[in-house]
Order: sequence, then C-alpha cells, then structure tokens
Amino acid sequence: MPDVSDPGEHLAGVRPGDVLAGKYRVERVLGRGGMGVVVAAHHIQLEEKVALKFLLPEALGNAEAVGRFIREARAAVRIKSEHVARVSDVGTLPDGAPYMVMEYLEGGDLAAWLQQRGPLPLEQAVEFVLQACVAVADAHALGIVHRDLKPANLFCVRRTDGQLSIKVLDFGISKLTDASGPGMAMTKTSALMGSPLYMSPEQMRSSRDVDPRADIWALGIILFELMTGRATFLAESVTELAIKVAAEPPPPLRSFRPDAPPGLEAVILKCLEKDRAARYRNVGELALALLPFAPKRAKASVERISGIIQAAGLSASALSVPSSPPVAHMEATAVSGGSLSIGRTTTGVSRSKASTIGGGVVALVVAGAAATFFLMSRKPLEKQEAQAAAGAPALLAPSTVPGPAVAPVVAPVAPVVEPTPVAAAKTAEPPPAPVTPGHSPAASPPRSMEPVAHRSLPAATPAPAAPAAAPAPAPKAAPNCDPPYYFDARGNRAFKPECI
Repeated sequence: MPDVSDPGEHLAGVRPGDVLAGKYRVERVLGRGGMGVVVAAHHIQLEEKVALKFLLPEALGNAEAVGRFIREARAAVRIKSEHVARVSDVGTLPDGAPYMVMEYLEGGDLAAWLQQRGPLPLEQAVEFVLQACVAVADAHALGIVHRDLKPANLFCVRRTDGQLSIKVLDFGISKLTDASGPGMAMTKTSALMGSPLYMSPEQMRSSRDVDPRADIWALGIILFELMTGRATFLAESVTELAIKVAAEPPPPLRSFRPDAPPGLEAVILKCLEKDRAARYRNVGELALALLPFAPKRAKASVERISGIIQAAGLSASALSVPSSPPVAHMEATAVSGGSLSIGRTTTGVSRSKASTIGGGVVALVVAGAAATFFLMSRKPLEKQEAQAAAGAPALLAPSTVPGPAVAPVVAPVAPVVEPTPVAAAKTAEPPPAPVTPGHSPAASPPRSMEPVAHRSLPAATPAPAAPAAAPAPAPKAAPNCDPPYYFDARGNRAFKPECI
C-alpha cells in the first residue's frame, strides 16, 4: 500500500507510535478518507506487519458508514481467496470505532499504474482481469456482489515467485443477495452506491436492483480502460454519464488499440450489453471467453474460476476449460452463454439421441440373431449345393443321422397354398415344411413348417435318384425312409411320399 504519511497525519486521529487495541503499534498512515483511515501497524505479540482499517470518530454517528464498514469486514472474512486481501481480526477501539486487521500489501493499485505507465499490454490486462475474476467468482459463490469494482480497487502485488498478482479490495458497498442479518442489506433503494464510471445501467437506476451481472459490466469497463488508458464513457456530469451509459454504444476498442483482436473487442461488447440478460451469465463464462487472449499461465485462473462456478451451481451450462486455448472467441456453452460453461461442458446425451441409439442397438441385436439363424439353416444346403455343382440329381437325400432305430413320427398337416414369389421375397426364408401325400414336390414346392422329430432306422439301400424334371418315387419294395424327407432344388425340406 502506498505511504501517504505527512506531518498532518495526526489529523486522521492517530500518530506513529500509538498502540491500538493494546497490540497494534502504528507506524504510518497509508490512506484516509472522509469516513476512515488505513494505517500500517506492527503486531506486538506476533512480530508481524499488518494493515489496520478503522472509522474516524466523527463517522461513528453515520449509520450508513458503520453499515458499510461491517459489510466489508464480514464479506472479506467470508471470501477465502488468494486474490482478496485477508482479514485476520476485527474489534472495537476504546472510542467505539470498529476496526479490522488485514494483510499488509506492498505494491500499488491499477489506477496508479495507468497514471504512471499508461495502457497495459493486452495479455497483461487480460491476465489482471482474470485474476480479479477469481476473487469475484468466490464472492458471487457466497451471494456477494461487489458493486464497486474499478482499477483503484484492484491492488497489484508481487508474489514470492516474482509474478504479479491482483488483490480485490473494498467490499464496503458489497451487496449480499440473500442478506438477512443486520447491516448486510442496503437501506436506501435510491442511494447511488459505487463509482459512476464503472456502474451498469441497472445500478445507476437502483443500487439495490443489481445481481452478479453488474460486476461483469464493471469488469468489461475495467478491461477497456486497462488497454486504452481512458474511461469507456466520458461525460462532464453524472447525469450526462448516465444517459450515455443507458443509450450510447461503447466506443470501438480497436480505434484506440488497433492491435487488439476482434474477438477480444467482442468479449468487451458482450460485457457492456445494456440488457443484462444479454451479458455473460457469470464470471466463469467471461473467463472462458478471455482465455484465448491471455498468457498460457492464466489457464490456472480460468480453471479455478470454472471450478468455483460449477461447485456453487451458478450456471446451467457445463463449463470446461479446453486442453489447449482456442484461437477464436469462445462462448461458454462452448463457453458462453463456458459451459467455463465459464456451461457449459457437454457430457450428457439428449433423450432423443438416447432413444435413437437404443433403437439402433436393438436393431443390431435382431439382425445378428437373424443372420445366425440364416447361417445355421444354410449349412445343410451348402453341402447339397456342392453336390449339385458336381452333377448330382436335384433331389438329394441327406446323410444318415446315427441313433437308435425307431419309426419316424409324422404330424398330420393340412394342405397349404403356395406363396407368391413377391411374398416370398419380402419375408425371411422360412424353415422347410412337409407336403401332403400325393403332392409332387417338383411341380409345386411345399410350404415349410417346423421339422418333424425323427430318429434313424437301420441302414437301408438308398433310393435311386429320380430325373430332375419329374422324379419317380422310390421302389415300394425298399423305400429309403431314413430320413423320411429330402431337400428340393429350392432348398425346402419335403417328406417323401412313400414314407408317409
């Protein structure tokens, strides 16, 4: 935190060397405002440098200021994020002023960065916003809307590994969307809470009527400013600013940063939709959309954001971080609108697709069973076809089936009508069936039926082969009825008339 100590720092109510709450020795004043002050202090027992924030005595009679302070302390304690300044203690000074003890930060805020160095490189600006999104995601998961995101509240520090890191500060005007405790809900619907340059249209209308998409608007404004060095909407009064925010489109990003990819400009424009329903639904979707324009190390931040959003159940879309960043703008059902998504990830299968797949599986099983049956029924025919190719007669007697000698059992059947060729072509090849006595198999092949149970007789003289055109019945003196059927030229099984 910047050191703004000066000879008049005692006007803030403290002096270097003062011991507050019996354990914090004041070293210098870091910042002060109309209501409170932040000082660098030394924890006497723990030998650790901390930042102490407390209200000034003259602000204690302001219920709104006290409420803001309580909200900030409670929100900061609840949000466990590396990108939020930790609050380690809270209490009350002897004069009744509430205080909170925060981690001491060395660095500077992004508003000072812009004043001193100008616009940031594109990747650096995107990475800073993604780190802020981690803190905002943790807040939104707890039902907390910051409502005052701006470069001055994004504090940049250097980590022990040398990398720059953003800390989100000042949850003083945050809104708890399910507020039920004292001091957590705002009391004035018409109060202008926040910094107008970063406020969404709905927040300008009513600070109470906001949801997480108000923070998404502010993140879009911040990203534009970090890359251009200027505010998105400029005006000479709050009224003029409110009109521009509500009615005018934002200026083109590439008119100030020609090196900005069109996809990055599209991300900002989606953040700055006047209708909040058209913006990203959550910071997870925003983070996934920014991933293609961030350095590779920023992927860890996007994964963290997606996990927070999904764990909190804040998005109906599936949010998944691609294994390698895409080259084009993403949206989070691929990512936007993720599914993150940040939606939506998609692992589900629709019911219509599932039924189609199920029907296909059933069809495959039926087809497989039919093919198996067909192949099994073709085995006897293959042998006969091979014999026919070698010059054997059309009427062939199958080989003898070994077994005990018993008389064949024949089930009586009624005459059947021969099916037409068209009907036979449309149906699967049926099993062979016997014919009625006296019906010539060669002239009219019989309709098939279930095979008749039979067992072989003792070896007998085979029946002589009949001519192909009109086969003669076997001699009555020595009929060959083992087996009592034959296969005609079409492959149908028919019973021998002499065996019936």
